[in-house]
Amino acid sequence: MNQSIHSYNRIHFIGIGGIMMSSLATMALDGGKQVTGSDRAPSQLTEKLVQKGAVIYYGQCAENIALSKAELVVYTAAIHPDNPELKAAKQAGLPMLSRAEYLGELMLTYRHRVGISGTHGKSTTTGMLTSICLAAKTDPTVLCGARLSALEGEAFRSGNTGQLVYESCEYTDSFLSFHPTVAVVLNVDLDHVDYFHSMEQLQASFRRSAQEADTVIANWDDAGARETFRDFASPVIWVSVKENSARYLAKDLYFEKGCGAFLLMDRDQELGRVTLSVPGMHNVQNALCAAAAALSLGISMDAIAKGLASFGGAVRRFEKKGSREGVDVFDDYAHHPTEIYATLQTAKTLGYDRIVTVFQSHTYSRTAQLLTEFAKALSLSDLTLIAPIFAAREENVWGVSSADIAVRMNCAVAFDSMDETLAALRKNVRPGDLVITMGAGNIYKVGSAFLKGEDKV
Repeated sequence: MNQSIHSYNRIHFIGIGGIMMSSLATMALDGGKQVTGSDRAPSQLTEKLVQKGAVIYYGQCAENIALSKAELVVYTAAIHPDNPELKAAKQAGLPMLSRAEYLGELMLTYRHRVGISGTHGKSTTTGMLTSICLAAKTDPTVLCGARLSALEGEAFRSGNTGQLVYESCEYTDSFLSFHPTVAVVLNVDLDHVDYFHSMEQLQASFRRSAQEADTVIANWDDAGARETFRDFASPVIWVSVKENSARYLAKDLYFEKGCGAFLLMDRDQELGRVTLSVPGMHNVQNALCAAAAALSLGISMDAIAKGLASFGGAVRRFEKKGSREGVDVFDDYAHHPTEIYATLQTAKTLGYDRIVTVFQSHTYSRTAQLLTEFAKALSLSDLTLIAPIFAAREENVWGVSSADIAVRMNCAVAFDSMDETLAALRKNVRPGDLVITMGAGNIYKVGSAFLKGEDKV
């Protein structure tokens, strides 16, 4: 591109209904830009954009580009090269940027840019740091991949240009377009196997994503992160629950109703006590990373403790949806074996009679690559009901199905439809159960239908 993105007044977003794209479109609207966009169908996010003045086309076709009178086109990584709007924009010679490239350009206007990366926990940790910054009254701008309790159910916050807190996604190397001043790495675990074909490739990308940051913060307790940054060119600030050589430590750790409380240490110096309102050991590690990032920004321990105590979680991250006939229903976005294992470990500490997991695997490639790992993680559940695989962007060239997971487990059954999965849930639950709908697709609809007493999803 030959000119700054700030010089364009009419911007068209292909795939505007995605949570991150809708946030970028909101930023453009708040900046006085004329925004158009397209997506498959209306949603809460697109309706909010329309209320703010965006023009949105439902269904993607070449004519939308001409109708939009766009000066710049932004598209998501999920948009296929043969998308008619993408092809029309190219034929028209319009300037085009991927979502990551556009965000990378935007963020250069912010003085402090904190990128939260990792295979798991990005949205939650972004939310934790957001809550801390709000407690410290730093007026941050926030871009998250999930809706946050700290932002009253929104995923975006428009603040000043002094501080940007953003979720830094690794898929298709998106984070290589970003420019963090503080790079936080929660964990490095093989995922998105349709793009990353080895741990070596993934680790190299994480190293490149952090190389221009002034400060790099990483979780020593994750073997993948430890290996990735073992001989990194710049010093790394390590956090840990158990490794005394790390810079920031959680000491005197205990759990109350599944939620961690600990003394935050800077080596041998006591900084203060932290009490979390979200459960699980993984959230202790997330909180340590958020606290270390806040300290690098000069935020006080009082604000860190207050922000972490008040953080109530992110939407679809072990979120309680309701109760019916003595059964509590939670929803969780976990779609990788490591995430599933952490969520189910947490669930087992909460005192329910049984854990019933309603699982939907996300993408055929991930399912085929990690079949054994999925079966092992889901085996923590007392009963697992497995819905059909959520295809997302893929065709099933692997010939894999949900039954391939179930056959590797005890107490697991796979189904051919969401309605069959719902019927099995209604038949098999009993008072005292904790039900978790789990996956990155639309499995939450099974839990919603169960709570409403409906027969179909």
